[in-house]
Parts: sequence; C-alpha cells; structure tokens
Amino acid sequence: MKSLAIYIVAAVCEIAGCYSLWAVLKLERSSWWLVPGALCLGAFAWLLTLIDSSAAGRAYAAYGAIYIAASIGWMWFMEKQRPDLWDLGGLVLCLAGSAMILFGPRNAINL
Repeated sequence: MKSLAIYIVAAVCEIAGCYSLWAVLKLERSSWWLVPGALCLGAFAWLLTLIDSSAAGRAYAAYGAIYIAASIGWMWFMEKQRPDLWDLGGLVLCLAGSAMILFGPRNAINL
C-alpha cells in the first residue's frame, strides 16, 4: 500500500509539473507557472526513489500504469474531458501489466 500511495503522489506531481509547461506554451499563461512546475517535477523524481525495488527500471515500469491512470483522471476532472471506452480499456490493460511487474514472483522464471 505504501508503494501505491507514493506512486499516486508522484503521478500528481509529474502531471502538475508537465501541465505547467503546457499552460505556458499552449494556454499562454505566465512563465511563473514554470516555478511550481519545476518543484513538482523534482518532487516526482525524489518520490520514485522511495519505492522499495531492487531495480530502478522495475519501479519506473510499474509506475507507468499509475501515471496513465492519473492522466486519465486529470483529463476527466481537470480538463472536463470524459474518457471513452478506449481510454478505459487501455488503462485496464496497463494496470494489469503494472500489477504483474509489481507483484509477480521474482526469480520464478529466468530468461
């Protein structure tokens, strides 16, 4: 559960940080939006170091699905764009893949 909470907070930080650049470049907001955006991206990177994993790549790969879920949520709640069936179907596939990465037995099958 701790990892899931870290991933969720990291996703919010990453999306907020990236959105700040989107807001400046696409929505013509003040460049001051980049300051909290940079802080959010720094927090995102730091949060991923808190994941208990023997490999950074595994932690990042598992995070990918959480990021996709948070992005769909951002689109829905912040941008008022309701996800469609394809958005949700893709999300389910990603979450299943992330669960395999996070909870799969280690060293059961070596390639």
